[in-house]
Amino acid sequence: MIFITGPLYSGKRTFANALPGTRIAEVQNLAKDADDLEKLADKLAAYDIVIATEVGGGVVPVDAGERAAREAAGRLACLLASRAQCVVQMFCGIPTILKGELPPC
Repeated sequence: MIFITGPLYSGKRTFANALPGTRIAEVQNLAKDADDLEKLADKLAAYDIVIATEVGGGVVPVDAGERAAREAAGRLACLLASRAQCVVQMFCGIPTILKGELPPC
């Protein structure tokens, strides 16, 4: 699995939906509703590519529920990164490889 994280899009689906074996995950929504983050990470790790939006930056929410969802999303991202062969952080369209290496095109 290749795990890509960062501010990838602004609420719209990207070209990655067309790639077979890809899952774009709204990690904050998946994580907050998950009973078991380990099982969810295992399920998502079955995809070839998992793309998750970054939710950890910026102002910390005042609402306790939103803070808990943000914490769960961060924990899910860490679990996914540990399962991935390659982890890429995108920022302003520039990829930074944090773990492993990208396969050849």
